[in-house]
Amino acid sequence: MDASALSVHPQAAEPIYRQIVGQLRRMIVSGQLSAGESLPSVRDVAGFHAINPMTVSRAYSMLEAEGVLHRLRGVGMVVASTNRGALPLEGRMTLLDPQLQHIARQARELELPGEAVLRRLNHFLRE
Repeated sequence: MDASALSVHPQAAEPIYRQIVGQLRRMIVSGQLSAGESLPSVRDVAGFHAINPMTVSRAYSMLEAEGVLHRLRGVGMVVASTNRGALPLEGRMTLLDPQLQHIARQARELELPGEAVLRRLNHFLRE
């Protein structure tokens, strides 16, 4: 994995460290990152995305404290071998439920037809 695999949006409401944590979790549960796979260094991620290295370090440290990542001397951060690997489709789908519920509520509040919302979602899925 290299630093370009992460997507950082500084103007988003979600803090950058949480964006990184969420993306790494999703990459691990989807099987894109497997146990023992190395992550880019804090310096590489910070430099590529022009963000503070402490932000990246905070994200990595949170995942390390949860047991998702493991620090190896001389190598850096790797995906912990205790990870079960990719979740089945249904398990990965449930990770989207909070965001989908939020979008559904907003669509109802805006009185948008479901078909139009689904067309827009399909557009973003194809991007």
